[in-house]
Amino acid sequence: MPTIDSCQLTTKDYTILEVMQERHTARSDTFSAILKKKISSAVVVFREDIPATVVTLSSRVAYRVNDGPAETRIVAHDEMRGLVGMLLPITNPRGLALLGLAEGQSMTIPTTEGRLETLTVHEVIYQPEAARRERLKLAGGAAPDSRRSGGPVLRVVPGCIQQQDKQADKVVATFDDGFDDPGPSAA
Repeated sequence: MPTIDSCQLTTKDYTILEVMQERHTARSDTFSAILKKKISSAVVVFREDIPATVVTLSSRVAYRVNDGPAETRIVAHDEMRGLVGMLLPITNPRGLALLGLAEGQSMTIPTTEGRLETLTVHEVIYQPEAARRERLKLAGGAAPDSRRSGGPVLRVVPGCIQQQDKQADKVVATFDDGFDDPGPSAA
């Protein structure tokens, strides 16, 4: 199974993977295993804090399969018409495997034929989050990540709902027990 210990995902990319997991329970065992590994090993960060060397959605990435030549693709949410051969959707095991990996990082996945292949990120040529930060810098604005430099990383707690305790001005985590009654004021 996948050999990575962790990957880095933006909050948006992580949410998309969670939705994929919820909606595609009938996927192949290989795909489901990769998806589960990505979600369970993810370090979730704000898009302003993701390093430019990490593959995010819409990133153009040069990668190698085993010891083969480098291939360049755009890691995309899904297939798009008109860009045949340029996209690698995350609905494909290779696209999913690359998402969240940093330059030099590898992930080994099983193929449909039962063999193993190792995908290695050679270079992140373009990352939309890094391009956005660069545009803001050129426009004279402060880089959005400058206010959180070295800031905290998000930790995902499945089944947890955040609530604001206004009197103590703190966030309180409560667990969803499945009871969804909005009370009499919702009527």
